[in-house]
Amino acid sequence: MTSTTQIAWDDTVLPFQLDRADIRGRVARLDGVLDRVLEQHDYPHVVETLVAEMALLTALIGQTIDLRWKLSLQVRGDGPIRILATDYYGPTEDGEPARIRAYASYDKERLEKDSDAFTQLGKGYFAILIDQGSGTKPYQGITPISSGSLAKCAETYFAQSEQLPTRFELSYGKSTLAGGAETWRAGGVMLQHMPKASPFATGEGGSGEDGVLAPVDLLGADEEENWNRANILLDSVEDLELIGPTVDPTTLLTRLFHEEEPRVYTAQSVKFGCSCSDEKVRESLSIYSAKDIEYMTTAEGRVTADCQFCGSHYDFDPKTLGFQATEKPNGDA
Repeated sequence: MTSTTQIAWDDTVLPFQLDRADIRGRVARLDGVLDRVLEQHDYPHVVETLVAEMALLTALIGQTIDLRWKLSLQVRGDGPIRILATDYYGPTEDGEPARIRAYASYDKERLEKDSDAFTQLGKGYFAILIDQGSGTKPYQGITPISSGSLAKCAETYFAQSEQLPTRFELSYGKSTLAGGAETWRAGGVMLQHMPKASPFATGEGGSGEDGVLAPVDLLGADEEENWNRANILLDSVEDLELIGPTVDPTTLLTRLFHEEEPRVYTAQSVKFGCSCSDEKVRESLSIYSAKDIEYMTTAEGRVTADCQFCGSHYDFDPKTLGFQATEKPNGDA
């Protein structure tokens, strides 16, 4: 039987603030979103776990930003798992869900299915990109892959690029409720010190790995004490508390931070959603000449494209594509 707690909190992100510690945060629960993301592909389990972690991070980070359009997380490495990419689309109207999509690219021949997933990224970078839509300049921040997990990479990014002490505690994997089918579930907590922390950075490197900034480099003495206390409390959380479904996020926050006076705000729902369309594929091909389009044309006389995120297949008449198109689209699928 599905509990009312599970129904109420699955696929949501709950913002909160710790009033006595000057810390804000998010609690995320993903259930159906992860199943929808992963069912679009046939990834080995070692790849699925990284995609699940990326999707959870994306939900937590995306909800902290006053986002008008899209936030993207990207990881590119030289290991067997070459690319991880996620997008978070902000709600178009109040009360509407945000949308998440994700995909991975990997070398099947080099992949070690029984090895630690994170190590198979190799050397590379972790990036956050924010696109606020037409007429704005996209923002991009990059940090090297390091520290043993995607969550640690994100923490390093916020300390180094945004000078915001940030902590993630995540849990994810396949689970089976009594009498139910096996599904993916994920849950996590994000803590972030309020932005006034940045004046304590010296600009001379930090105490983190390879000299990057760490939270201790960004905080004054009183703030460091509050931050350390909140982190110690978060260390006590258990995996089943993070993913639910029996412990709802507000109860979890009270258990962990009751002395810090947690204040919760309106939860944001999230769902799987892809932005691909016939029109957008045509637009992406509009930069190509007739010669380029001819090179893309199959032996059957068609130009085809597949969405890496959702698997949608597009099929076009080559005469309707590119800036030298000779015919207008008339029902191409």
